[in-house]
Amino acid sequence: MTKVLEKFSLAGKVALVTGASRGLGRAMAQALGEAGASVALVARGVEATREAAKELAEQGIRTCAVQADVTDSGQVESMVEQVTRELGPIDVLVNNAGISVAGRALETPDSAWREVLATNLDGVWLCSRAVGRQMVERGGGSIVNIGSMSAMIVNQPRWQPPYLASKAAVHQLTKALAAEWAPHGIRVNALAPGYFLTEMSPVDQPEYQPWCVEPAAMKRYGLPEELGPAVVFLASDASSFMTGSVMVIDGGFTLF
Repeated sequence: MTKVLEKFSLAGKVALVTGASRGLGRAMAQALGEAGASVALVARGVEATREAAKELAEQGIRTCAVQADVTDSGQVESMVEQVTRELGPIDVLVNNAGISVAGRALETPDSAWREVLATNLDGVWLCSRAVGRQMVERGGGSIVNIGSMSAMIVNQPRWQPPYLASKAAVHQLTKALAAEWAPHGIRVNALAPGYFLTEMSPVDQPEYQPWCVEPAAMKRYGLPEELGPAVVFLASDASSFMTGSVMVIDGGFTLF
């Protein structure tokens, strides 16, 4: 019988993380690498992605950096081909790439709506489909979509309807793919983070405290490294009987 901690091992696995050059994506790539996986870091920025991959390689983690726009189906297909060529067939996909545009609905231009939906939803669709084909052929795999607690609430006072809609759709797409691909041995789950401190989300600043920290049961924001263990859990055999689930990691923000 496999011991419990051995179930979290990703030794011999290949993981692909989008939006991996910084922030939560970078932290999750780090965690997957520490768990034993070879990690492909994907992002639009060439230099930042290469630097992040270099940092992992210096720790003895087998890795590669890939420049790709997840909203472009051609680039996504090329991304999968490159990762497979350099690291091997993909066992774990983490759909993390995402953006947000703040503004009230009547003031949000159509271009902003389309940009957010293209990155946050189309990107998940295109990457899941491209990697999913490979997983179906190989008889299994794990896909982890990064949703948000914002799929379940309306954040105030920073209105951002395109972001909320996109993340709610990601949660439902997670369930749809989980149901369809379960017979192929593919598990599809999602993480729904709350407020985490990143370059794009400076929630440690005083002006953020009243609406990012004080409403949370734990009265604090999350750190990127606190999301890493959760993605390892969903990527590994530790969650072998889990699919179609959304794991909320928000410090108790959505309890109230």
